[in-house]
Amino acid sequence: MYEIVKLTHMSAVVLSVLLFLSRFILTVIKSDKLQLKWLKILPHIVYTVLLVAAIALCILIQQYPVVDGWVTEKLVAFFMYAFMVVLALKPEQTAIMRGVGFVGALSWIAYAGFIAVTKQPLLF
Repeated sequence: MYEIVKLTHMSAVVLSVLLFLSRFILTVIKSDKLQLKWLKILPHIVYTVLLVAAIALCILIQQYPVVDGWVTEKLVAFFMYAFMVVLALKPEQTAIMRGVGFVGALSWIAYAGFIAVTKQPLLF
């Protein structure tokens, strides 16, 4: 069971990043494809799967946010990633702010990956 949930979680992370990169490129080139319904809905589904799998993993390994520092940091990193994604994808943002969001999103997701591998909190 653990392996299936972990694979689901990791797949959702990869899909989330790929969707972000695709949507970022479409935003930068001002493509009409951003209006496709599935491209608006799919990221929310992926985030939901990612969070549900994360909760299931916490239950399976019996480590929880606030109690275990590394899980807390992963949760903070996820929310910061989501915030930076929104910053990068808002059409009314300046190019500089969009760039900050892009670099920030990739940095936070890399940080979450580092924490996931090492299980060593750096901030808390």
